Amino acid sequence: MEFNLRRVAEYIRGADTEELLDRVTVYREGMEPAALDLMEGELDRRGITREEIAAHDARHRAAAIILPDGTAMRCNFCSRPAVVRALRWHRVFGLVPVFPTRFAYCAFHADQKRVKWNDPNADANPSSDEGS
Repeated sequence: MEFNLRRVAEYIRGADTEELLDRVTVYREGMEPAALDLMEGELDRRGITREEIAAHDARHRAAAIILPDGTAMRCNFCSRPAVVRALRWHRVFGLVPVFPTRFAYCAFHADQKRVKWNDPNADANPSSDEGS
């Protein structure tokens, strides 16, 4: 596949900051060096410091599922790093359960689908007594 730097630069200018941060941190191992340079330059232009990038990396690596190649597993529903995998039913037309399959969920989709996961940012001693 041909690497088109012009198209990549166009995409980077339009991408949101969170996605660029994910790509220069937890997805770094799978990226082209030229694309990483462009992304880091765009983050600099947006005023994101190296310390903020390092904090983003540490925060996501603490929760994300890291694959053997060093990159984070992607959520099955978006491009964010997955924090949990769960066995759920694959459904035809979103209705009819056909067979069980493993899905990867980012923090947003895990919360939305009510999948249990260990949130490192959650309070270890919650004040509410849920489920008792």
